[in-house]
Amino acid sequence: MHATRYVLILACLAASNLLAAQPKAASQDIPLLDSGLIFPLEHWHNHGSCIVECPNGDLLVCWYNGSGERTADDVRVLGARRKKGSQAWSKPFLMADTPGYPDTNPAMFIDPQKRLWLLWPVVLANRWESALMKYRVSSNYERPGSPRWDASEVLHLAPGTNFASTVLAALDELAAHPPKGQELEQVQKWIQANRDRVADKLTCRLGWMTRVHPYVLDGSRLIVPLYSDGFDFSLMAITDDWGGNWFTSSPLVGVGNVQPSLVRKRDGTLVAYMRDNGPPPQRIPISESKDRGETWSPVVDSDRLDPGAGVEIIGLNDGSWALIHNDTEKGRHRLAVSLSDDEGRTWKWTRHLEDDSSADSESRAGSYSYPSIIQARDGSLHATYSFRQKPSETKPGPDGKPATESVKHAHFNLAWIQQENRKRK
Repeated sequence: MHATRYVLILACLAASNLLAAQPKAASQDIPLLDSGLIFPLEHWHNHGSCIVECPNGDLLVCWYNGSGERTADDVRVLGARRKKGSQAWSKPFLMADTPGYPDTNPAMFIDPQKRLWLLWPVVLANRWESALMKYRVSSNYERPGSPRWDASEVLHLAPGTNFASTVLAALDELAAHPPKGQELEQVQKWIQANRDRVADKLTCRLGWMTRVHPYVLDGSRLIVPLYSDGFDFSLMAITDDWGGNWFTSSPLVGVGNVQPSLVRKRDGTLVAYMRDNGPPPQRIPISESKDRGETWSPVVDSDRLDPGAGVEIIGLNDGSWALIHNDTEKGRHRLAVSLSDDEGRTWKWTRHLEDDSSADSESRAGSYSYPSIIQARDGSLHATYSFRQKPSETKPGPDGKPATESVKHAHFNLAWIQQENRKRK
């Protein structure tokens, strides 16, 4: 009798331990959304965040902070950490600061050697066109506070010999077939300005900036998506030896296609999804590469709305794609996550992390933009984005100034996005 009871107790304990070991797998079927500010609202400008999951399960976020953007010389890159299993974020700490210059638009990733990379542009003369790319690498970053950097380098960019010819050919095509929705005189002025820029070596080598996660291809090639506010189009910086040598792709020339984010199809084709700073209709521009990011197809509009705001796209473990974007033609008052199970041909599910569409006017809505998204090892998704409080809910901070800005973190899963089968073609 006692032996039978002992066996039953052991069986119950074993079953209990098995269930306890599998809560995350089971929880992925239950819709999850948990979000909150990483630090309290403040009057300082906080923008351009990026998030990574560390090998030990910690979350690390960076963003730029200061009294403005390119015109303020006190702008620096800050970071915060959330330990695995914790719900609290650390106090912000310094990640990068070039004294006397604005440090902006940081991007991070962890390479196959488990090293953390931080890449960001330093604005030399308070104009985006004067940006100089820098990067740091750390093998000691799973500790409280700022990483200890092993190396700090300038990413010197010299667009290839085909840069000028590719740009000029694309400009000739645009001149022959001007985009609709923009005045011809304005298009001609933009084309001539880029003809002048491409003839100047310094202009071609400065002004390229990061926005989203770099892309590691096949564990050996690093592709850093870049864009220029001067040229108003995009380019890839590529290295096959982790920064020993860099070269550039052919330019992705269009009218206002900037801040590219990369995803890969099953056949190996890379697809760049970009912000639309061009003429109407406001749609996410896309381009494809079939040679590992070195050359790119002509830039075309997708059917995804974009108000001239940053987007990011990632491939998920199950082969589907997740796109985080402001799905409006005007304003950053709505932030969506969309899922595609057919490599971007359709987007069957969309849910909103933020939606102020019901606000009486855009001036009364909040702003939620420049998103960063990753899939964690447990299969769930983490996003961060710039958060600007609704004017009607703004209150003074401890310094008496209006506390309006922070960076927000959202943790959610596929079940939440697909809940109630919210389908959009």
